[in-house]
Amino acid sequence: MEIKQGKFLAQINSPADLKQFDEKQLAQICEDLREYIVDHVSIYGGHFGASLGVVELTVALHYVFNTPVDQLVWDVGHQAYGHKILTGRKSRFHTNRLYGGISGFPKRSESEYDTFGVGHSSTSISAALGMAFASDHKGEKDKHHIAVIGDGAMTGGMAFEAMNHAGDSNKNLLIILNDNCMSIDPNVGALKDYLTDITTSHTYNKIRDDVWKVLGKISKFGPNAREIVSSIENSIKSLVLKQSNLFESLNLRYFGPVDGHDVNHLVHVLKDLKDIPGPKILHCVTVKGKGYELAEKDQTKWHAPGKFDKITGEIRKSVPVEPQAPKYQEVFGHTIVELAEQNEKIMGVTPAMPSGSSMNIMMKAMPERAFDVGIAEQHAVTFSAGLATQGMVPFCNIYSTFMQRAFDQVIHDVAIQKLPVVFCLDRAGVAGADGPTHHGAYDLAYMRCIPNMIVAAPMNEQELRNMMYSASEAGAPYSIRYPRGKGVMPDWRTPLEKIITGQGRKLQDGDDLAILSIGHIGNYATKAQEQLQLEGVSAAHYDMRFAKPLDEQLLHEVFEKHQRVITVEDGCLPGGFGSAIVEFMADHGYSAQVTRLGIPDRIVEHGEQDELYHECGYDAEAILAAALKLMSEKAAV
Repeated sequence: MEIKQGKFLAQINSPADLKQFDEKQLAQICEDLREYIVDHVSIYGGHFGASLGVVELTVALHYVFNTPVDQLVWDVGHQAYGHKILTGRKSRFHTNRLYGGISGFPKRSESEYDTFGVGHSSTSISAALGMAFASDHKGEKDKHHIAVIGDGAMTGGMAFEAMNHAGDSNKNLLIILNDNCMSIDPNVGALKDYLTDITTSHTYNKIRDDVWKVLGKISKFGPNAREIVSSIENSIKSLVLKQSNLFESLNLRYFGPVDGHDVNHLVHVLKDLKDIPGPKILHCVTVKGKGYELAEKDQTKWHAPGKFDKITGEIRKSVPVEPQAPKYQEVFGHTIVELAEQNEKIMGVTPAMPSGSSMNIMMKAMPERAFDVGIAEQHAVTFSAGLATQGMVPFCNIYSTFMQRAFDQVIHDVAIQKLPVVFCLDRAGVAGADGPTHHGAYDLAYMRCIPNMIVAAPMNEQELRNMMYSASEAGAPYSIRYPRGKGVMPDWRTPLEKIITGQGRKLQDGDDLAILSIGHIGNYATKAQEQLQLEGVSAAHYDMRFAKPLDEQLLHEVFEKHQRVITVEDGCLPGGFGSAIVEFMADHGYSAQVTRLGIPDRIVEHGEQDELYHECGYDAEAILAAALKLMSEKAAV
């Protein structure tokens, strides 16, 4: 479907084209660009509000700076759609986040304008500072390095570490703080309050008002003019210091706040900042979802709304004929409240993902027992450990991909001390259109290698509920991983039952081969097993449930009976569940043909989950093919 580009945007395929326009035309270019983003996302889906909020900033940056020679680094990348459109990807933008299409995030292999691949927050300042040091080393003294970071990403500790280092350098670094009081959910913490203080009670409007008040005194008290002028200077100095003390204390020259939607003023400010050497920060105040009223009013809902009607704002959703299974995250959200009502020691923790993880359900029901700690995974884990030392049972809900950022804390602060922190790892396995930065490929492998850690994965909603209940009473570090999206049980509110740690279950007996699965992907194994039966192959199916500890009694049964075994996991093959099964086989002297199916040892790009299951070779079709191959090899022998 061809989308109207607007008179000016139609002429722009690169920043060089953009620079041919007069400054007076930039406001219309911004309107064209904003409309183009709205049209595309309404039809094809994707992240929405963040890119609308930085349209003017995006145009101004590419207009003023010599990208890609000047290095522009976006933080997280939700807001980079305008950047992609202006840097040669307009004609392909309809493939954004689709299988085989362009990435939803900046990606170095996709464009020279994408100077750093992103997807996780708080990395931009570190990356841009590293580039600045490298440029200095190469003698590229006039090269500029710009990090665009949101106030949400600024809450991440890595951003503060980078600013601390930048302030101790004289490198040519410009940090642009895109302040809209939002990440995916509303921001939390003292930094949010500080920035709000800057942009409200301590703005330059306040300085102006104070100055005019003092000037009024001058006219009234002429003989005391010198004293009054001194008072003006002190008033200005006091207010400016109150505005900038956090950043100035890190030796970063502070400028702003400025209106992030006034493109012409932004151009003038950026041109001035180009001539100021050393590390500096420009504070831009923006509105997430700017220009689309519904997105401005409900910024969380419109962060990534899916496809919608541009005129009415109605989000397009197919109406199912039959009852649908809930999302795993929703099962988590309701179940933790149910458990917490029974056990006053249970608490909830999430690092800036309350709606994405459904922790917001507990935060609403029990605000004193559920915490959003900001974009701070390391803190979330150690904060949970602190709760556990005092007898609490914290459920720390972190997306699998983000848990990678807190691996040391899991070992050092939880596992070594044997603290009963329950890690609920949402979005485990391939995560879909967000791609490689968001796939939860590695948690089975990296959790399995940690002493004292229990590693579990439910095959359905009932098992998730039962694992959460069992974990709350386990008295040990416990990891439960589950995928993005829906489960398989419309009637999921089953009675809570305890699962014995490490105990799997046999779902189907069989004589020809055994399929061992862990987690939700076991439902695909069930489909393959049923198809095999139609093919005349008798396949046993075991839902192992735990990657650590393994159900050794069940595994002895498997290897004593079967010479052909298939393992299936929605996780990386190196070091994962299949590796655990092969290790057991070797340790106990068994010999069998074992085929391991899972995420291969390579970076998997974006696409719908079923598309990626198929590409990686562990959907029902691939499991069936692997089983028939094993059977054919037996016949050949």
